[in-house]
Amino acid sequence: MNVVALRSLAPDARALPVADTAIARVAIFDDIADAEAPWRALEQGDSLLTPYQHHNFLKLWQAHVGDAAGVRPFIVVAYNAAGAPLFLWPLGRRTLAGLRVVEFLGGKHANFNMALWRRDAAARIDADELRAALPHLAGQADLLMLVNQPLTWAGTTNPFALLPQQRSANYGFSGALIPDFEALLRARTNSATRKKMHKKERALAGYGNVRFERATGAVEIRRMLDAFFKQKSARMRALGVPDVFGEPGVRRFIEAAATEPGAHGEPLIELYALSLDDIIVATMGGIVGEGRFCAMFNSILPGHYAAESPGEQLMVQLVRHCCERGLDAFDLGIGESRYKNLFCEDAEPLFDSYLPLSPAGRLLAVAFRVAATVKRAIKQRPALWAMVCGLRRLRARLRPAP
Repeated sequence: MNVVALRSLAPDARALPVADTAIARVAIFDDIADAEAPWRALEQGDSLLTPYQHHNFLKLWQAHVGDAAGVRPFIVVAYNAAGAPLFLWPLGRRTLAGLRVVEFLGGKHANFNMALWRRDAAARIDADELRAALPHLAGQADLLMLVNQPLTWAGTTNPFALLPQQRSANYGFSGALIPDFEALLRARTNSATRKKMHKKERALAGYGNVRFERATGAVEIRRMLDAFFKQKSARMRALGVPDVFGEPGVRRFIEAAATEPGAHGEPLIELYALSLDDIIVATMGGIVGEGRFCAMFNSILPGHYAAESPGEQLMVQLVRHCCERGLDAFDLGIGESRYKNLFCEDAEPLFDSYLPLSPAGRLLAVAFRVAATVKRAIKQRPALWAMVCGLRRLRARLRPAP
C-alpha cells in the first residue's frame, strides 16, 4: 500500500458542518483485499455507486480476468480527518504502448463505470479538490482513462463530471418500473404491438412447452452458461466482432459470480433463460443493486426459433419478474439496439475522461480522445454505422471456419 498525504482545507475556508467531508489524506492500494474495509464502509453507508463497483463483484473479476489481462489494482481512497472514507476509486493499472494506464476495474464486463462516493462528500467536492489528487498519482501512472461514466446516478451528479471530459460514443439505456407490470406494458406499447407480441408467443408455444426460469443451482447455472457461451460465440462470429466472453478467465468469473454468495447472501449475477421443452432459446444475465436490475449479457439461439423473437419474450418475462419483486428500474446497458426501446426509453448520457499524468501520457490522451470522437461521429450517422457493421459481417463470412 502506498499512502499519500494531502493538505487539508484551511479551517476558515469552509463552514464547520462540511469539515467531515474535507479530504485529509489519500491512500493508494495495490491489493483489493487491503482496500476491503473502506470499500465495505462506503457500500453499507449512504453512498453513490453502481452495482458494477461492489467489492465482491470486482474482487472476482480481478481474480479471474484482471490478473490474466495484466491489470493490477490501483485503488484510490480518500479519508477525512477522523479516518472515515469519503470516496474510493476502483481502478486498475496496466501497460499500454509502454505507458502505465489507469482505468476502472471490470473492463468490458462493467456497463457503467463510477467511483464510490459518500453522498454528502459527492455533493460538496469541487473540481479543485479533484485536481489536487491527480498530481499525487503522476509518479505511478502516465494516463488516467475513465470511460463510460454515467453523468448522473440515483439522482446525483457524478463528481468526475467536474473534470475535463467528452461525450462517450454510446448512451446507457434504462427505464423506470412500477409494481403493475400490465400497466407498464400498456404504457410502453400500443395495441398493435401487443397483438404482434402475443402472436409470437403463441407461435413459439406451438413448438412445445415454453418456460421462463431463473437458475438457482449449480447444475442449472452451468446449463444456462453452456447455452449462453455457445449462442454468444456464434453471434459474435456472425457479426465479425471480437468475443469478449471468449477471453481468458471470463467464463470462470461469470460462473463464480453466479454461484458464490455476495454480501447479502445472494449470488452477484442472476441468470435467466427462456426454454422450449429442453432447449434454451434465449438467456440473460444481470446484476442487481440499489433497486435496479442491470443486464450484463444476453443471447438467443440462432436458426428456426429466432423468428419468434425469443430474446424479447425472455425480456418481457424478466421485466415482469422485476416489477413483482419491487425493483425501481431496469437497464440494458450501453449501446443502441431496437429491442431496448421496449422498456428502456431513457437514454442516459455517458462521458469519458482522458487525463494525462506525464508528458508521454499527453500524447496517448490525445490519441484516445481523437479515436473516441471519430467512433462517436460514426455511430451517430446511421449510414456510416451500417456500413461498418456490413463490412464486419462480410469479413466474418470470408474468414475461414475455425
